[in-house]
Amino acid sequence: MGRYIAKRFGQAAIVLLLVSLFTYLLLYMMPGDPVYAMLGGDITREQYDIAYAKMHLGDPLLLRYVRWLFDFVTGEWGNSFKYSEPVRQIIAVRLPVTMYLGVWSIIISTLAGILFGVICGTKRGKAADSVIITCANFGAVMPAFWLAVLGMYIFSLKLGWLPTHGFTMPSEDLGLSIQQSILPLIALSVGGIGGTTRQMRSGMLDVVRQDYIRTARSKGLKESQVIWRHAFRNAVLPVVTLTGMSFRNVVAGAVSIEQVFGIAGMGSLLINSILSKDIAVVQSCIMIISIVVVMSNLLVDILYGILDARIRVE
Repeated sequence: MGRYIAKRFGQAAIVLLLVSLFTYLLLYMMPGDPVYAMLGGDITREQYDIAYAKMHLGDPLLLRYVRWLFDFVTGEWGNSFKYSEPVRQIIAVRLPVTMYLGVWSIIISTLAGILFGVICGTKRGKAADSVIITCANFGAVMPAFWLAVLGMYIFSLKLGWLPTHGFTMPSEDLGLSIQQSILPLIALSVGGIGGTTRQMRSGMLDVVRQDYIRTARSKGLKESQVIWRHAFRNAVLPVVTLTGMSFRNVVAGAVSIEQVFGIAGMGSLLINSILSKDIAVVQSCIMIISIVVVMSNLLVDILYGILDARIRVE
């Protein structure tokens, strides 16, 4: 198990290193002068030269990348010219918001998807199976931003039940936080519920046909014991992998969801920083998001190895 975990950590480190390299190169290959992008076009030659030297733009590209990577690892992420604040301080405020919505949407989509998938897998061909799988197929292909706009139109603008924008952390105001979280969480979770339901249903249909399930039933065990004690563990393994992939999808969905609801999270920060060419913020946002996604996949790989010994051997 130790070698398996070490191998996965090594792979994660390589992925993050490549992401950092591509992020740095792509941003500095963008059209335009980084100095003018940061300070605007109305600057003197002296101001330009000072900023040019401060950004080390005269150094070789590889040296600049190594220096930037070292600064990032040591927590020196620079300052945002758009917000006039240290980048690390901005992200420290924005990241918890996106993480809160992301983690809760994954919990909701995983638990609901597993429950619906088990129901479908054990009641194949019945009305419950048909209704749930139809809804799951519909939800899996619905864009998160479309659901967000539709939910806002119905429940906020027409019915007036829920707030239209903003987000408050539970530590500040629990009641308001719950109200503001409902629509974003629904928009972020529906697609995951659909995908998890279909995956769990497929796994259950495959497992319940296995010999050991028939043996368990022949021993006189209750159907609930057969399903949850014997079939569930093997059927849920693919869902573990899907959960890791869901975090990537949630992060991508958060970009549009935060824009729709005016939530001050990492997604809206990244979009606004790209539009204003705030390079220091864009680089740090991409790296932090990449770290979160890679580490979530790493945890899923380790959990998968714990649940299935065959993975560790391979």
